[in-house]
Amino acid sequence: MQSPADLDVLDSAEARLACAIAQSPPGGAPHAEAELYRLLAPRVRRYGLRHLRDAHAAADLMQHVMTFTLEQLRSGSVREPERVLSFVLGTCRMTVIDHRRSENRRNDLLERYADALPQADIHIAPRLDQERLAQCLERLVARERSVLVLTFYDEQPSDAVGEQLGLSPANVRVIRHRGLEKLRRCVDAGRTRA
Repeated sequence: MQSPADLDVLDSAEARLACAIAQSPPGGAPHAEAELYRLLAPRVRRYGLRHLRDAHAAADLMQHVMTFTLEQLRSGSVREPERVLSFVLGTCRMTVIDHRRSENRRNDLLERYADALPQADIHIAPRLDQERLAQCLERLVARERSVLVLTFYDEQPSDAVGEQLGLSPANVRVIRHRGLEKLRRCVDAGRTRA
């Protein structure tokens, strides 16, 4: 005989939805899945906020746990779908434990090896030889040069460039690809000589 607590579990909306998902073929209960997500996702997010104390981590937890739950329900891997709340909370708990374990490992590695890692100087940007680039651009045929200027200087999409030059968008993409390749080879050749 079922206890009153068991009857409450079976009567909850979450339990009915989880059972409907588990009894349907995979992906056969999209409305039940959407409703279950709507009911449980905010709870998972609150759990994440409480235990991870980071809104982005809580959102990631919510997405991971809900996706995992729906996949397990679809495949019939949840033994008691009527106890979906327990399953979700257990998944939350295990995911948070794994997250903390990974964070601790990462912090330990950083403490141990951070001094040995070379520091990148973000203030040193690759230097572009603008004069060389202008010379190479001038060497291109007029149509390639026009396509590149309209695409990268005027920031126009292929269809707008094609309309201006009387070309199809596919033709613009081919010309742009060839022009960029010629431009790159020309600029690289100038670097090797310097």
